[in-house]
Parts: sequence; structure tokens; C-alpha cells
Amino acid sequence: MKNTYETPLNSRYASKEMQYIFSPDRKFTTWRRLWIALAESEMELGLPVTQAQVDELKAHVDDIDYDAARRHEERVRHDVMAHVHAYGDVCPNARGIIHLGATSCYVTDNADVLMLRDALALVREKVVEVLRRLRKFAWEHKGLPCLGYTHLQPAQLTTVGKRACLWMQDLYMDLDEIDFALKSLKLLGNRGATGTQVSFMELFDGDGAKVDELERRIAEKMGMEAVFDVSGQTYPRKLDSRVLDALAGVAQSAYKFAQDLRLLQSFREVEEPFEKNQIGSSAMAYKRNPMRSERICALSRHVMALTQDAFNTAATQWFERTLDDSANRRLSLPEAFLSIDAVLELYANVADGMVVYPKMIGKRVNENLPFMATEDIIMESVKNGGDRQEIHERVRVHSQAAATRMKQEGLESDLLERIADDPAFPLSRDQLTELLAPEKYTGRAEEQTERFITQVIDPILAAQPEKQVGEVKV
Repeated sequence: MKNTYETPLNSRYASKEMQYIFSPDRKFTTWRRLWIALAESEMELGLPVTQAQVDELKAHVDDIDYDAARRHEERVRHDVMAHVHAYGDVCPNARGIIHLGATSCYVTDNADVLMLRDALALVREKVVEVLRRLRKFAWEHKGLPCLGYTHLQPAQLTTVGKRACLWMQDLYMDLDEIDFALKSLKLLGNRGATGTQVSFMELFDGDGAKVDELERRIAEKMGMEAVFDVSGQTYPRKLDSRVLDALAGVAQSAYKFAQDLRLLQSFREVEEPFEKNQIGSSAMAYKRNPMRSERICALSRHVMALTQDAFNTAATQWFERTLDDSANRRLSLPEAFLSIDAVLELYANVADGMVVYPKMIGKRVNENLPFMATEDIIMESVKNGGDRQEIHERVRVHSQAAATRMKQEGLESDLLERIADDPAFPLSRDQLTELLAPEKYTGRAEEQTERFITQVIDPILAAQPEKQVGEVKV
């Protein structure tokens, strides 16, 4: 249908993998798997649930009649109970034991935690894949001198590869946050209306040990190691803010990379991929706009903004729970993951196809290097018998004159020629040229690049097979 709104996160940006994690099929089959885990564990612990009932539930875990669920919800005005009834329609023998002792949050919250787990794991895989592609780029250009900037003003030289290591360092830190969030995930368990488990205590005749064992078995069946030690009706919404904070960290890193690349592309030093028939502008046919990098920035901003939803939701939960979290979380959690997924798809695509222009990079280096080399010129002149104070003054005068020529007349720097023609400097033109070899001014950039890659990045890459990401839809 083209006459209703559809989210561009599905139609244009996010991968099919991430879309599936937040799809109705994934959500409601997970609900059914949770009902199966509950019924089977209750049977194992002696409640009146039969193997035939459990088998019937398992046989119908995937055949969800969404029309039936919709009709039930129109009647009962409750989404969980609508799906209980729809499940019962196809499992008539098990109808009476579905959801036994549980509240809605047993399926909604536990399913959400499982969704967060799988979505975070996918994000982690994609971050590692971006690192893999940046690693290749950094290693290839580890020794290529380029102009470094502080305050967006020419500073000292670095290398193209070393700059890429700064992008990788950010993502490496993000992996720590993702891993921490993954390790902190716990199921809600089966807690009841206010988290006291009173309904399950009644089912098990006050046997708290069996209630604990029920939770342990359910968690094990769902592939989780732990449940929250205490809770209200829901799991603590601080967990959502922790997860979205980790995603926002990835968004920060991606934004920094994409913004740097947009600047480099404006300098004509490094460009994002540009396809043969791609149009950069509808009006200016010559343009090669960095649209992928701009899209990374746009979507990253959205992810960072969504953290406010999670923070405010966690802060405003009253006592054991309120329901003002529900509608917000239906939007903020999927959108954050679908958006960061799109960001990482784009990031991987761009990192895999960046185009470097060494001649343009060299031109900018050569424009600024004579100014950076003046300290070495002074020291070398003194070694050859020059007067340090006089040489310093001559460098100051020539530097200001060369800079004025560049800024006021739009001409290239002639600082080197001025120094070479000044008899106060006991240096030949060849000596001056030798002093201005760019490699002399990159410090330990190449060594730092090699060490960071081999000691920090390569062990991470070795632990994960290469993943196919980065196919940009539009």
C-alpha cells in the first residue's frame, strides 16, 4: 500500500537481519516459546500440565493467525490476552494451561530481553566487520604522510593510516560497552503483578525453592543464564537506557568518522565510494556529494536522540510499574537498533571503498611543511655556523611574508624559496629540500598504526569470521 506511512528504516536503510529481530513473527513466536518454557517447566515441577499439552503447544509455535489475534484484541482490548486466545484456538487441549500463573510482562519483558540480546549481538558483529575494513585501509596507508589538524587548522603531520586508527579506537571502545551491556542482560523471570511472585507461591503451595527452580529452568530453556534478583512487574527500565547508551556510543563513533570524511572529501584528499552512474546533484552535474557519510551522520543523530527516551522512561516509572513506558518502548527500542544497523551497513560500505588521492594530500602537505620545518631549519643553520637569534628573526619575517602572500594574493607559499635565497641561512637548496622530506615529520605514526592493529585489532578480528555487510540500498 502506498497511501499509508511506512518507516524508511525498513524500506530504505536497515538490513533484513535486523528487521526480522523486531518483526511480528519474531516477537510472537518468542512469546509462544516462553509459554512453552513456562508450561514445560511447570509440568516438570509437578503442576497439572501434561506432556500432550506441551507437545501441542510446541507443534503450533509458528502458525500464528494474526487475523484471529486482531479479532480477539478488538474484543478484549489486551494484546497479550488476544494472543493467548489465538494460541488456544489452535491448541484446544492446552488452552487451559497457557500463561498459567503469569502476568503479561512474563512474555512481553522476557521477549524484549531476548530481542535486545540478539540485536546487540548483531550490532557487535557489524562493528567488528567495520573494524576489519578500516584495518585494511589503515594498513595500506599506514606510512602515507598527511596534514594533521587541531582546531581544524594545519598542525603537524600524521599519516592517513594513523588517522584511521583513531576511528578504529572509538569503535574498539564501543565494543567494550556492547560487551558490558550483553553481559548485564537478565530475564525478568516470572514475577507477577508487583514482582513478589505471589501467584507462583500459590501454585506451588508456598514452596519458594520450586518457584526459584521454575525461573532457572525457564531461563535455561530460553538460552539465558540469569534473571534479575529483584524487580517490580517489569525488568528495570535502566536496562533499556544502558543498551541504548551503548548504541549511542557507536553512533558517536560513526558520526565522527563520517564527519571527518566529509571534510576530507571537501579537501579532495579522501572520498567515499562514488558509483559510475551515481548522480551527486540534480542541478550541479559535476558534484560528488558525500551522501553516504551524510546519511551516517543523519541516522547517528537519531540514535543519540533516542537515548533521551530511554533515560526519561526509566526515570518516570512509578513504584512497581506504570504503563507509560509501553508505547514509547515500541518506538524507541526498534528504531534505535534499526537506525544503528543502517549506520553500520553504510559505515562498512564506505570503509571498504574509500578513495585516497596521494597527490592532493601531498600538495597540502607541501604547502604547509615549510612552516612546520622552520624549527629544524633553525637548528640545522646553527649547526652550520649561523647565528641562532638572527636566523630566528629571519624565519619569522619570511614566514609572515609567505603567509600574507598566500592569504591576500591567493598564491602558493614561497617560504622555501625566500629562505634559500637569503644569505643569512648557511644551507643549500638541496639541504633545505632534504630537511623537508614529509616522512621526517610524522613521528611514530606508522609504528603506532602497526602496533595498534597487530596488538589490539587483529585479535578481535581473529575471533569473528568475516561478515557480509555494507550493501547500500539507495
